[in-house]
Amino acid sequence: MGPLDALFHLLNFLAPAWVTAAVGAMAMKLVWRQALRGVPAKRLAWRCALAGSVVLAAGLALTGRDGKMATYAAMVGVQALVALWIAFGPARR
Repeated sequence: MGPLDALFHLLNFLAPAWVTAAVGAMAMKLVWRQALRGVPAKRLAWRCALAGSVVLAAGLALTGRDGKMATYAAMVGVQALVALWIAFGPARR
């Protein structure tokens, strides 16, 4: 495997976390427009993507395989908790 193939594998591994984080941040900003006026969407998306990437790596380490549904469910759950913490928790200010 060459370096370009390794890069594509890494990007495809991280894509679910980054896409769900971006979509989730935009959806939160749309649904809670008034409540999240002072919270930048970029901060929501970036931190959720980072948390989701960590969960994907932990799922790969624990199960030995990528793409397990339990890993994806844990990723979505952790991203939701992080987004709610940033949006409505003490980290908001």
